[in-house]
Amino acid sequence: MKQQTSIISWNVNGIRAIFKKGAFDSIMQHNTDFVCFQETKAHVEQLPQELIKPVGYSSYFDHAKTRKGYSGVVIYMKETLPKPKKVEYGFGVEAMDQEGRMICLIFEKWALINCYFPNGGGAPERLQYKLDFYKEFLKYCKKLTKKGLNVIFCGDVNAAHTEIDLARPKENAKSIGFLPEERACIDDFIKADYLDMFRELNPNKKDCYTWWDMKTFSRERNVGWRIDYFFASKKILNDVKSCTIDSDFFGSDHCPIKIVVDNLF
Repeated sequence: MKQQTSIISWNVNGIRAIFKKGAFDSIMQHNTDFVCFQETKAHVEQLPQELIKPVGYSSYFDHAKTRKGYSGVVIYMKETLPKPKKVEYGFGVEAMDQEGRMICLIFEKWALINCYFPNGGGAPERLQYKLDFYKEFLKYCKKLTKKGLNVIFCGDVNAAHTEIDLARPKENAKSIGFLPEERACIDDFIKADYLDMFRELNPNKKDCYTWWDMKTFSRERNVGWRIDYFFASKKILNDVKSCTIDSDFFGSDHCPIKIVVDNLF
């Protein structure tokens, strides 16, 4: 019998906020093998024990070194799974590693990366930082591949790839998150054989989004963007059983996404 591995990814927009709403307990009740959160907005010492070590799970946190209440990621992993051979925080590029945006768990045959990509809005240098981040991230993935590892990376990529991935592409043609240079970076992921698993399994499925502007109540109208992804090495495409968007799960301005894969362990 093939062993299946399930992974959830979710930009929680504050891990303490979803805990207070009860959404943390709800997501952990899915009994998923890995749970990856982005934009945790907390240092470990600010968290209750229930968030540091949920029953049955190990946890791996990264946080912003520059300020509290900003950025941050965590991976929760079932304690019954084989432990990672190595855990890496950041790319090893100092300019890119100060905001607590990336954790990689490295196993025998594969690597799981949870990443919260920069938004790119605000000052012009933040867009350049975002584009540089994409490039360094891809270099990092390629290094893992050269070591013979299959790569799965998930998270808030903060960009919609093609027109089908947002409700109003024409109106947003010059908006951060849908600029040609950002979309080209996702093209580069795919050219390097890291495939968008949701789109591979649902090539023409429309109206599938993972983020909505809460200020304009756009979730109720499903005027959204698909900016949260699972990418995986092309070699394991046939082992990916499903990649889904749980748009009915609330607690953040994003919704969770989930992947199920055979033969990782």
